Amino acid sequence: MSLAGPEILYQEGPCFVVAKPAGILTQAPPDIPSLEGCVRQLIRKCEGKTGNFYLGVPHRLDRPVSGALVLARHVRACRRLADQFAERSVGKIYWAVVEGVVQSPEGSWIDHMRKIPGRAKAEIVSPDHPDAREARLTYRVLEETTFGSLLEITLETGRMHQIRLQAQSRGFPVLGDTRYGAVHPFGVQHDDPRLRSIALHGRLLTFQHPMTRASVTVEAPLTADWSSLNLVAPSGSPEKGGPSMLE
Repeated sequence: MSLAGPEILYQEGPCFVVAKPAGILTQAPPDIPSLEGCVRQLIRKCEGKTGNFYLGVPHRLDRPVSGALVLARHVRACRRLADQFAERSVGKIYWAVVEGVVQSPEGSWIDHMRKIPGRAKAEIVSPDHPDAREARLTYRVLEETTFGSLLEITLETGRMHQIRLQAQSRGFPVLGDTRYGAVHPFGVQHDDPRLRSIALHGRLLTFQHPMTRASVTVEAPLTADWSSLNLVAPSGSPEKGGPSMLE
């Protein structure tokens, strides 16, 4: 996050994608810093708005996770984007560095999980648990590092803390994710642990533009915290779209 606001990765009409930094909530009440609040400030500055205006957030990323996040400037666009997430038609690819060596070069992880009542944490449960929800993802190993394995993960469902929990349950916690058993730190170790990042990054989003119906693919660059990992895996580098009107 710069003084000018979050980086705009793509913008077309009422739909745009920003690069969410780690350590900030996607949404929060007005008195708590959030990405939504930062984007609102940027819009007010760039467009001279003084009153209330609509800004829709059809999906979220966890506080310690960085990556591509799509937003919408009017209700219809947001509803159409939210429907795509609900229908699982949005392509979501993450990069994660996990502790330990994942032996199989690619595979699928299928579990049943639930949010633990009263806690910001999830757990694996049996399929017959009344709160069980199926969690599915596929992965491939991109590289082995001194910290563990770099995985490219394609989410097939979108459960709370899904990647973090499914990786930890197999003995491969995400680097820096102490909530789910990680031992080694990742990135800058801020005094306030809420500002610390984990090695999980929303790398690619692919969706249908809510108004034009065109296919959109946006790649989020890795944050500075990732530089210490010295990764050499290919980036993919898809087209990101034209320049932003909010720059």
